[in-house]
Amino acid sequence: MIKKTDFVYSQESEPHRIRTKKILKQFPQLRNLIGKNPLTFFAILGLVAFQVILAWFVRDQSWWWVFGAAYLLGAFADHALFVMIHECTHKLLFKNPNANRWASMLANMPQIFPSAISFEKYHIKHHAFQGIHELDADLPNRWEAKLINNSFFGKALWLLFFPVFQITRVSRLKEIAPVDGWIITNFAIQIAFTTAIWYFMGFHAVAFLFLSFMFSIGLHPLGARWIQEHYLSISEEQETYSYYGVLNTVAFNVGFHNEHHDFPSIPWNKLPEIRKTAPEYYDTLHYHTSWTKLFFKFLFDREISLFSRIVRKDRGRVALTDVSKPDTDLLVKEKEAATV
Repeated sequence: MIKKTDFVYSQESEPHRIRTKKILKQFPQLRNLIGKNPLTFFAILGLVAFQVILAWFVRDQSWWWVFGAAYLLGAFADHALFVMIHECTHKLLFKNPNANRWASMLANMPQIFPSAISFEKYHIKHHAFQGIHELDADLPNRWEAKLINNSFFGKALWLLFFPVFQITRVSRLKEIAPVDGWIITNFAIQIAFTTAIWYFMGFHAVAFLFLSFMFSIGLHPLGARWIQEHYLSISEEQETYSYYGVLNTVAFNVGFHNEHHDFPSIPWNKLPEIRKTAPEYYDTLHYHTSWTKLFFKFLFDREISLFSRIVRKDRGRVALTDVSKPDTDLLVKEKEAATV
């Protein structure tokens, strides 16, 4: 086995814009799925309440209960809250952009770390500039990929400290302004919420929320979602993968990732309808059916490393017009508006 020393370079443009045009030409009725789902806000309320109630129950319990509750319950709730933040990022709850931001910060509260607004900044660029290393925060740093590469222990540590590695990528994306008023507001809300949990419930409750966050995106089968989406775990020619498994029921269909990239203006509850309408475009692609299986494959398969990603240099016709205002980007004007 030859150890990889660099990413996989592509001369082709990212695949989603082209496929979107083809699908809409053949199935124009999919335009009817584009819209908002304000009922998602009630899912946010329920998930936040669930985490707060769990924190209350474990406040006086042993550490075994705290760790167990975080791994078996809290991680799933926090992962779902990430999906809610993702929906808010794409403005899929309300017509008012600021209402979506406030909803995303509400969903962020049990996760301890203020990430909702930062995620918006960087995730929108991930869609518009997929594979462009200086603009796509979903891609690992080169030093990060070289450090971890394909070793079991390296990949396990990478998943365990995944949020830390993500933070280090910010310095690479120099064209994106890292701080603004919304970021500061997000920080203030998180500090106030965490302080209140500490004051009224104690350290065990805060630890439960912290561990739920870490497990939800790290060393847990749910962490395989980050591998599933764009790592070349099946083919070195396909850079985006969907997951069609049972955990979509508790993850608000976030596994439908090719469908989401093709139609980022369609809310979570309607994503399965895209595949159902156009199966010839999605069933012919490689996809995953188990995050748990992929989790262990990623850890043990030496053929998969952090270099197992497609990168490109061609930005296409997308312009980074105002890096301090994500809603001036192509995706918030709506990708479909350029194709419909």
